[in-house]
Amino acid sequence: MPLARLNKFISRRSAVIPEGPVSSATAAMPEGQRAYVVGDIHGREDLLTPLLGKIDEEESRRTSADTHLIFLGDYVDRGPMSSQVIDKILNLDGSNKKIITLKGNHEASMLSFLQDPVKGKRWLHYGGDATLRSYGVDLKLAEVTEEDIRKAARALKKTLPDSHLQFLGTLETSHTLGDYFFAHAGIDPSRSLENQKETDLLWIRDTFLCHEGLFDKVVVHGHSIIPEPEIRENRIGIDTGAFYSNVLTCLVLEGNTQEIL
Repeated sequence: MPLARLNKFISRRSAVIPEGPVSSATAAMPEGQRAYVVGDIHGREDLLTPLLGKIDEEESRRTSADTHLIFLGDYVDRGPMSSQVIDKILNLDGSNKKIITLKGNHEASMLSFLQDPVKGKRWLHYGGDATLRSYGVDLKLAEVTEEDIRKAARALKKTLPDSHLQFLGTLETSHTLGDYFFAHAGIDPSRSLENQKETDLLWIRDTFLCHEGLFDKVVVHGHSIIPEPEIRENRIGIDTGAFYSNVLTCLVLEGNTQEIL
């Protein structure tokens, strides 16, 4: 076999990842690939911008790799700069990184509000009022009426850039890379990774968090706030409550290592 074809064959073989339960102690990224995984941002562009700078600085000190920048969702709500967060992500230079943006339950709730403001009005109480303000729409929740809600939705539709609406509408619900499965909230342990429901990927908590068995891949997630990043045998949680804690967490995955940046 010619050397070029042999090297290509070896490369393909080394990229094959065995199926079956995987623990965080043995999980690995594909050879030559690196991932930076960012937790729930929640309108904190003031934390996102320096974190992106830190990622670039950190990567410049590492050996060259095929780099993935993965966002776990919840870009909007609660914090004051939801619009600016989406702008920042849309304007990222994807020439040297593959950018993966996952959907969070807050993006799903925002889309529901845009589709049917009255049915989707719960979004306003999840921090959606802060998102409205970031787009120049002010709504007082204390004595809000259904007509107020409809007016706010109409105003949001006018000020929401088409690029932002497209961003919200095309977010992935999960992503797989090496021995890792990325989702905003987690997974339903009773279902295979290929048969997860979007509702669970965006909203699940206790059924997933309390499950102690291994999955076919280590699940990397946000959604459930913890004081510090949590690396467990079957999952890694990195939502450190940025909107109130001022701590936006980034997980670095390379080879068989897991580091917090």
